[in-house]
Amino acid sequence: MDKKAKIYVAGHRGMVGSAINRKLQQLGYENIITRTSKDLDLRDQNAVAQFFALEKPDFVFLAAAKVGGIVANNTYRADFIYENLAIQNNVIHQAHVHQVEKLMFLGSSCIYPKMAPQPLKEDALLTGLLEPTNEPYAIAKIAGIKMCEAYRAQYGDNFISVMPTNLYGLNDNYHPENSHVLPALIRRFHEAKEKQLDEVVIWGSGTPMREFLYADDLAEACVFLMDRYSESGFINVGVGEDISIKDLAQMIKEIVGYKGSLRYDSSKPDGTPRKLMDVNKLHNLGWKHTTALEEGIILAYQDFKSKLQQD
Repeated sequence: MDKKAKIYVAGHRGMVGSAINRKLQQLGYENIITRTSKDLDLRDQNAVAQFFALEKPDFVFLAAAKVGGIVANNTYRADFIYENLAIQNNVIHQAHVHQVEKLMFLGSSCIYPKMAPQPLKEDALLTGLLEPTNEPYAIAKIAGIKMCEAYRAQYGDNFISVMPTNLYGLNDNYHPENSHVLPALIRRFHEAKEKQLDEVVIWGSGTPMREFLYADDLAEACVFLMDRYSESGFINVGVGEDISIKDLAQMIKEIVGYKGSLRYDSSKPDGTPRKLMDVNKLHNLGWKHTTALEEGIILAYQDFKSKLQQD
C-alpha cells in the first residue's frame, strides 16, 4: 500500500479496528478514513453505497462486526447473524462496485467445525458441525469468506480473508455478560480484589484449551498480509500455542493480584474443547507474533484500569 493511499478502516473504534488504525498511523499512512457507527450505519445499504461513492477508498480493512462471548452469541442469535451479514454484504459489495484495489475481511476462528482436528488447518472449513452456541455468528463469517471468494472468482476482485484466533488487548469489551473469556476474567478478578471476595467462580470445568493473540500483533499481521497476500483461500492468524482456561485464570489472578481462591462451575458450558490454529501458512510467509501472553495481559489490565478511571 502506498503511504498516500486512501484506506478505510471499518470498525475503527473496536479492539481490532483501533489496533489496525494505530498500526497504520505508526507506519506513516496519511490518508485513513473512518466513520463511527453513529455517522455511518454499515447495516444500511443506501448509507454504505453513498459513503463509498463519496470517499472511493483504495483499500478496505473490514473489521466492523457484532461480537461477543459465549453468552452473547447464544442469547442474541438473530442479531448476530442478521447484523454481521448486513455489514459484510454492504461493505464487500460496495468495494466491488467502486473498484476498491484490495479488501481484507476479518473473520473468526469459530468458523471451524466444533470437532475439527487440531490444530485447525484452513482446509477444515465446512467439514463438520459448528459449535451450537455461536453457530449464527460463525455462519455469517463463513458467508463473508465465501462472498470474498465469489467476487474474486466472478469479477477478479482482490478480496482476501483473514481468520484470527481469540483476541485480547486495548479497547477490549469487559461487559459482565457479553465479553470473551480473557477480558471477562480480568474484570472478575479485579472486582473480586476490590471487594476483597474470598473466591471467584469461573464458568465451566477449566479444561478447554484456547489460543490468544494480542490485538496489536493481529494489526501488524493484517498490514503485512495486505501487502503480501492475495490468494483466494483465507489465512489463519494466531500464535500456534494454546493454554487451558484453568492456567489462564491462574495467570490473570497473579497479574491482577487477587489473593482468594478459584471455584469452577461445571454446570456452565465449556464450549469447544480446543481451538488451536495451524499458522504454518502465515509463518511460511514470514510473519510471527511478538507479544507473549503474560506481557499482553499486563498491557490489557493497565488499559482496563485506565478506562475505569475515565468512567
